[in-house]
Amino acid sequence: MSGSVRGEMPQRLLRLLSLLQLRREWSGAELTERLGVSARTLRRDVERLRALDYRVEGTPGVAGGYRLASGRDLPPLLLDDEEAVATALGLVTATGVGDSALRALAKLERVLPARLRPRLAAVRDTASAVQHVVAPSRVDPAVLGLLASSCRDRVVTDFDYRDRAGNARGRRVEPHHLVAHGGYWYLLAHDTDRDDWRTFRVDRVSGPRATHRRFTPRRLPEPDPAVSLTRLFADGVYEHTVRVTVELSAEAFRARFHGPLPGRIEPLDDGGCRIRISADSLDLVCQYTAAVLSLGVPFTLEAPPEVAERLRGVGSGLAEVRGHVADGRGGR
Repeated sequence: MSGSVRGEMPQRLLRLLSLLQLRREWSGAELTERLGVSARTLRRDVERLRALDYRVEGTPGVAGGYRLASGRDLPPLLLDDEEAVATALGLVTATGVGDSALRALAKLERVLPARLRPRLAAVRDTASAVQHVVAPSRVDPAVLGLLASSCRDRVVTDFDYRDRAGNARGRRVEPHHLVAHGGYWYLLAHDTDRDDWRTFRVDRVSGPRATHRRFTPRRLPEPDPAVSLTRLFADGVYEHTVRVTVELSAEAFRARFHGPLPGRIEPLDDGGCRIRISADSLDLVCQYTAAVLSLGVPFTLEAPPEVAERLRGVGSGLAEVRGHVADGRGGR
């Protein structure tokens, strides 16, 4: 926050702003108790915040309250030391919004007090994120932000969505969570038309519109949103699907297989497990299937012809180069 704005805001006003940013809505009684002021003083402080372009909405009456609403312009933000450094770290590792994140990081650095600049410099110069093999998709920060607000506020949201085939149609959802995975942002939501959970790639979402309807959050397929996302991926219908049955328990397979798997692991009564691998990409399905087979345990494979042909070619190629890799260095 700039020095001129902070100079116009006494400590009590800063405390009020901090409280309004902490929770969606406060009753007037709660705020007067927290601040140790009268209702008249609270109303005066709210008006001062409004004069500084903070959109503070109020409801009249005994049960009335206040909340900080979004507006057309961005007013000064109030961050404590930990929040400022955490924001910088998030900007450094942001997915799909690189240019916007760098501009925001530069602005944050310019206005930080001197005591925090060394910490921000340390974050900027020493923190990075390992990028996915596929370059992150470009996502509109405004779309991402609106969807995040809808998730937080539990507001039914409409948007237009382009599917894998490029067809666009309107969707109405109860948005639950945003998850970054494999260079993409995904919205995990309950589709009201289909009465089921769905995932939506945010770079395919356009024109999100929050309705005036609120909803009670439903229980996710799994407690962890990221796990729920991968489970929904596994249940999806894709162009290529492989099933591999291995003589390993599901627990032993998970312990030995490293990295994400675009599929589902099903325990079997005989102590083995069946792995379902499914994706639209033939390369992806073949790569993960080969990784499963490389564990070197007995298996049975159910695969479509195009996958089986690719894997047979890989196997033949490996048989031909056995003499070349005998010394472990690729030489004779």
